[in-house]
Amino acid sequence: MPPKSSSKKTQASWYHCETCGVHIPSKARDNHDEHCSTIGQDDAAPDSDAEYVRSGAIFTRTLQQRNFEVESLKDLSAKYANVLLFVSEGAMQLAKLHIGQHVVIEAPTTEQQPLVRILWPISEQFLTTVFVSEGDLKLHWTQLRGKLLKITALDTSCLTAAASISLRQLNSKETPLAAGQLQEAIALLKRDIVNRIFCKGSEIHMNFFNKSLLFRLERWQGTVEEALAGLSLDSKPLQFVQVTNVTKLQLIAESAEQQLKEQKKIHRITKTQIGGLDRQLNLVEESMEYALGFRALPTGLRVSRGMLLYGATGCGKSLILEAMSAVAEERSQGNAQLIRINSGEVYSKFLGETEQKLAAIFERAYNHYPHPTLLLIEDVHNLCPKQESSDLVKRVSLAFLSLLDQLSSPSQLKGSKTFLLATSSQIESLHPSIRRAGRLDSELELGAPTPQARREIIQCLTQSLEHQLNEEAVEHIAAVTHGYVGADLANLVYAAMLQAQPHPLQLEHLQAALTRIKPSAMREVLIECPNVQWADIGGQSELRLAMQQAIEWPLLHAEKFQRLGIKPPRGILMFGPPGCSKTMIAKALATESKLNFLSIKGPELFSMWVGESERAVREVFRKARQVAPAIVFFDEIDAIGGERSEGDSSGSGSGSSVKERVLTQLLTELDGVEALQNVTIVAATNRPDMIDKALLRPGRIDRILYVGLPKTEARREILKIKLRAMPVSADVDIEKLVQLTEGYSGAEIQAVCHEAALRALEQSFEAEQVQWLDFEHALKAVPPRTSPELLKLYEDYLKRK
Repeated sequence: MPPKSSSKKTQASWYHCETCGVHIPSKARDNHDEHCSTIGQDDAAPDSDAEYVRSGAIFTRTLQQRNFEVESLKDLSAKYANVLLFVSEGAMQLAKLHIGQHVVIEAPTTEQQPLVRILWPISEQFLTTVFVSEGDLKLHWTQLRGKLLKITALDTSCLTAAASISLRQLNSKETPLAAGQLQEAIALLKRDIVNRIFCKGSEIHMNFFNKSLLFRLERWQGTVEEALAGLSLDSKPLQFVQVTNVTKLQLIAESAEQQLKEQKKIHRITKTQIGGLDRQLNLVEESMEYALGFRALPTGLRVSRGMLLYGATGCGKSLILEAMSAVAEERSQGNAQLIRINSGEVYSKFLGETEQKLAAIFERAYNHYPHPTLLLIEDVHNLCPKQESSDLVKRVSLAFLSLLDQLSSPSQLKGSKTFLLATSSQIESLHPSIRRAGRLDSELELGAPTPQARREIIQCLTQSLEHQLNEEAVEHIAAVTHGYVGADLANLVYAAMLQAQPHPLQLEHLQAALTRIKPSAMREVLIECPNVQWADIGGQSELRLAMQQAIEWPLLHAEKFQRLGIKPPRGILMFGPPGCSKTMIAKALATESKLNFLSIKGPELFSMWVGESERAVREVFRKARQVAPAIVFFDEIDAIGGERSEGDSSGSGSGSSVKERVLTQLLTELDGVEALQNVTIVAATNRPDMIDKALLRPGRIDRILYVGLPKTEARREILKIKLRAMPVSADVDIEKLVQLTEGYSGAEIQAVCHEAALRALEQSFEAEQVQWLDFEHALKAVPPRTSPELLKLYEDYLKRK
C-alpha cells in the first residue's frame, strides 16, 4: 500500500505564490521573487532553475535513480518496475494526479520524444525530485538529466489501442541479425511491451541474448472502432498508442538499395581520397560523362559504352569504381542508378536462370531511362572466361556478349544513358571477344605505382592520421617501396599505426613495418635476398666499381647521364671460374642497391608443354617492367642462352628446339619493340664461349666482366673476412696462408677455413682455437680445382672479344 498522505505536512513543505499562481518548495521561497514574473509568463521557464507545480503540471530539473526500496512494490517484476515514475505525495496532490495514473513526461527545451510512465508516490521529503529505475535511467533518461521536465496527466482522448505497429531497427549494422533471429526477437519484444504506451518516434530497447537491439516506432494502425470514433470533428489528433495483446508488430526491412545508399553516405570514397591515379581517374571520368550524357558529345562521334580496367590486384581498380559511383550520383543530383553485377550471385544451377538474371539486370538499367545508369562489374573474367570449362559457362559468356552488343546498338535508345565499367586482375583469362569494338572497347591498365604515385598514396593514407612524417620521410618511404601497390601501402601504414599506438606515426614505425609487409606485385618472383654487403666480399674492388657504374649510378644520377648523352648498359655478363663469388656479387648488388631483385635459374624456364617456356620468359620480364627499377639475375645463363647450331632441323618437341625458342624470346625481350626501361640484366656463367653471340651484342648484354681467381690482396681480404669469427692461435700466419692459397678460388679458401675448424674439433671437442697444423691439414684436403685448361679458355675468350 502507498504511504498515507499528510495535508498538514504538505502545506508546511510548499508555498503558494498568489502573484504567479505556482506552488514551490518552501525552502525556495527566498529566491522566488526574481523568477516570479518569468514563471507567470511561461510555464517552461527555460532560463530559470525554479521547480514548481502549476495548472496540473509538475516542473522539475531534479531526476535521480531510485536507490531505495518501496515495500508495496518488492514483489513487482522488473518489466513493470521500469515503467514507474516516483513523485512526492505533495506534488501529486497539488497537480491533482493520482496513484497508478499514466503521465506524460516532456522536455520542452529538447527534441526528445515524450515518455509515458505510471505514477507512484514516495515520501514528501523529496518534494520536486523524481525517481526512475536504474534500467530506465540508462536507456531513456540519461540525456534528460539537468533538463527541465514537464509532467502532466495523459489525455486519454489522444490515446488509441494499436491494431499493428511498425518498427525499424536502428542498429542493424552494429548488431546484425538473421531473418529468423529478428522474428524471434520481435516475438519476445511483443511480450515485453504489452500495455506500454508510446508515440511516433519512440525508441524501444531490448536485450536479445546479450545483444542490445534498438527499435524506433515509425507508424501504427488503430482498430476499426477507434478509426470510426475519430471521424468526429471534435476529436483530438491521436498522439499516443497503446500496445495490447492483439497488436501485431511489424518490422520495416531496409531494401538492398537503401542499405547501399546509407553505406555509401558513410563510407563514400571520392577522387580526393585516391592517390597516384589522377590520370586514370580523369580518363575514366571523361568516358563516363560522355556515355551518361553529363558532357555534350561532338557531332558524329560515337561514344564508348563499355570500359575495362585491368591490372594487378591492389592497384586501385575497385577504388576507381567507388569514386566514379560518387561522381555519377553527384553529377546526376541523385538520379543516377548504380547496379553492381556480382558474378558469384549471377550463376545458377538451373538451366537458363543465369541468362535470365543477366537479361533482367540490363533491362532494369534500360527502364531507368531517361536517367543515367552506371553498371559496375568486378572480375569480369568470371562471366566471360577464355577457357570455357562447361556448357553453363559457354552459355553465360554468349548471353553476356549479346547483352553487350545491345548496349552499344544504335537502335537501343534506352541504352544511350548507360555505361558499363568492368575490372579484371587476370586479363589473360578474359575471352578475347569481349575486348572487340562495340563491347569493352576502351581499356585502361593500372600498373604498379611509380615513386611519385607512391608518395601521393602515402599522403592520402596518412592525411587523416596523427603522424609526424615530413616530406623527406614520405619521399624516403616512397623511394624504397618498389613493387608495392596501393593495397600494400595501405597494409604498411596500418601495420605501422598498430605499432605506433598510442603515439603518433613516425618514420621508424614505417621502416619496421617494411620488414613484414612485402610487395604483392613481386609475390610470385620475390626472393629473400640474404644480407650480403660489399664488405663481405674480399677483393673484387674493380668489379664492384664496374657494377656500381652500370647499375647504381644510372638510377642515382640519371640527370647526369642524360646530360652527357650516356645510355646505361642493358645487361652485364660476369664470367669466370666456379667459386669466384659471381653469385655472391649479385646478392650484394641486390642488397646494396635496394632494388627489386628477380633471381632466375635457367632450367626452371623450360616446360614440356609447347609455348609454356616462352610464356615463362615473357612473364619474367613483364614482372620486371611492372616493379621497375629492378635487376633480373640469370644464374648459369648458358643453360638458356647457349649458341644455336646451324642447320638444326629437329622437331618441335626436341630439347634443342625448345632451347632455341626460349633464346629467341629472351632476345626479343632484351631488345624488342617494347622498350625495357629501368630493368638491368645481370647474368653469370662459367662457359662464356657457349653463349650465343646475338645475346652479347651491344644493346642486349653489352658489358662483359671477368671474375677471375683472387689475387694476393684479394686472398688476404677473403681470409680476414673468414677468420673474423674464428678463434685462431698465435702460430697461424695469415700471410703464409695467402701465399699457400695461390690458385684457390674464393669458395675454396672458405672450404680450407671450414676444414681447418673441423680438424680442430676432431682433435678435441674442447678445443678453443684453430692451430696452424689444422690449416696445413686443410690445405692438403682441399686442393685447388680450377684447371689450367679452363683458365686458358678464359684468356683466349678475353683476347677474342
